[in-house]
Parts: sequence; structure tokens; C-alpha cells
Amino acid sequence: MDVVTIIVGLLIVVGLVGIVLPVLPGSWLIGAALLVWAVATAHPAAWLVAGVAWLLLAAGWSATYLLAGRRVAASGVPRPSLVVATLAGIAGFFVIPVIGFLVAFPAALFAMEYRRLHDAAAAWDSAWTAIRANALGMVIELGLALLATGTWLVAVLLGVHP
Repeated sequence: MDVVTIIVGLLIVVGLVGIVLPVLPGSWLIGAALLVWAVATAHPAAWLVAGVAWLLLAAGWSATYLLAGRRVAASGVPRPSLVVATLAGIAGFFVIPVIGFLVAFPAALFAMEYRRLHDAAAAWDSAWTAIRANALGMVIELGLALLATGTWLVAVLLGVHP
């Protein structure tokens, strides 16, 4: 295996982590890594693999935003609550490494919803609906990113590399 393939593999792993802990744009990072791999490989099969992977990644990314967006909008959670919760999650990731996002995002979302609704039970229901919708979107995006990764891995194992 060559250096380009190893670096692309590492970038794909970082991208997969970025989907679960949304500090990095995971699907985009995976897609960019596969594009670099296809360019470096300069093989028609590599371009086919990259194209299929990009379709899977685009479907996962779109499903995340469409599905989660619709469910969150239907629950009535306003966009500013999600923005503040996401920013708090990103800050939390650096304050409490690895799990900080998982602690700060729901806490901030609950706080924003409590501030808006002035009722702890209603705020929890609203926040929990948004968390479930985002989690479902993340699982779909991760599943399709893993399929894209598997497509690339099969190609590499079959000998398509620089």
C-alpha cells in the first residue's frame, strides 16, 4: 500500500469520527479524500468508486439535513436554539475531550428551550425530540458513509491504488 492510500484511509477515519462528533464536516472530508485518491490513482475504476462513494455520501448528508430538519421543524424547536446548542457542543468537545459535545449539546438545547418555553417538562420534550431527530440523521449519514468507505476499501483490496 502506498502513502497516498494510507493518508486517504486516515482522512476517511477522521471523517467518520466527524460524522459522529460533528466538529468536522465528516462526509465532506471523506468525499475530498476519495477525490484525492481518484486523482492520484488516475484509474477509471478509481473514478467509478469515487463517484459511487460521492453519491452515497451526498444521500447521507441530504438525508441528515432533510429528515432531521423536518422533524425538528415539526417539533417547533427554533433554529437559534439549535445553533446555540451546536456551538456549545463544539466548545464542550474541547473543554471535555471526546464526550464534551455529547454533554454540552443536549444541556444547551434544554437550556435554550427552557428559556423559550418557561416549562421544564415542555423544554425537555422539545429538546429530546430534536436530539432524536439529529441522532437518526447522524445514523443514516454514518451508515451511508460506511458504505462509501466499504466501496473504497474493496477497490483498494482489489488492487486499485496508485
